Amino acid sequence: MIGTYAYTLSHYFLVGAGLGLAMLAVYGLLRLLGVKGEAATGLALILPWLLGFLIWTLDPILASLYISFTDYDVLQPPQWVGIANYRTMFTADPDFLPSMRITFLYGLLSVPLGLAGALGTALLLAQDIKGIGIWRTIYYLPAVLPAAATAVLWRWMLSPSAGLINTLLSPLLNLFGLPRPAWFTDVRLVLPSYVIMSLWGIFGANTVILLAGIKNIPRHLYEAAEIDGAGSWVRLFHVTLPMLSPTLFYTLVMGIIGAMQVFTQPMFIDAPRQAGIFINVYIYQQAFSRFRMGYASALGWWLLLVILLLTLLVFRSSAAWVYYEGERRR
Repeated sequence: MIGTYAYTLSHYFLVGAGLGLAMLAVYGLLRLLGVKGEAATGLALILPWLLGFLIWTLDPILASLYISFTDYDVLQPPQWVGIANYRTMFTADPDFLPSMRITFLYGLLSVPLGLAGALGTALLLAQDIKGIGIWRTIYYLPAVLPAAATAVLWRWMLSPSAGLINTLLSPLLNLFGLPRPAWFTDVRLVLPSYVIMSLWGIFGANTVILLAGIKNIPRHLYEAAEIDGAGSWVRLFHVTLPMLSPTLFYTLVMGIIGAMQVFTQPMFIDAPRQAGIFINVYIYQQAFSRFRMGYASALGWWLLLVILLLTLLVFRSSAAWVYYEGERRR
């Protein structure tokens, strides 16, 4: 065991030494080419990140694009098939459209609900009251909890027989003679169950980001509104929301991207296949369960295109509702 660790550590040291020598070589070459010392130092320092991006990010991206036009099962070399994978996706795959449908509906429901909940929570946490720092810490905890552990927790909470949610709802359900909801086993309730579980993310990073945006709004705007006789709701809609719109824009874009890429929760929670499989889970199944790497790569590039189009739509709409301090519009 010691020998194995020594072998691994020696490779770490060799890679580190190689990167150091490469950085020195780049710095010396840039200086010989007439680049100023500060600029040469900066370029040399980003060399490890640049190499990592080229080797571990850009190369796999380009490789997956090529593989999406091939028939590749990992065991045999890729065989070029042109657009056959994309044709199969739209014409011969019965699971593709249901996967896109449940993913779209999940994003359509979870993103606005999550954004509204995070905004409401941030407005509450922005109040200057005693002990507010403790509450802010508590509400941020969901952001640091592992997603897998959260999924397992919600699977128990939404259990039809012994789950906490159904236990709390039992008195009300018994009053009206209604059965307990079979959350993740009822095809009609699978999507609402995932949406309810997504609301856990309200109390996390989005709340903290919006809270920072609220705290960054100049106080003199509120003071001027109060002098003009504006009430709480008027200040909210005419001061807070316009000044917070850049932060809302950021959280909206990130929320859409996150919703379209949801993966961990459906991977740890079994649901009827008739309800649909989230597209990211479907890509994983095609790649690592059926070893259809070419088709999985095509699905991945289709998902990238969809996310890109949705993001562009949000960017195009931002001119109508995103405002920046000091901005002048004609």
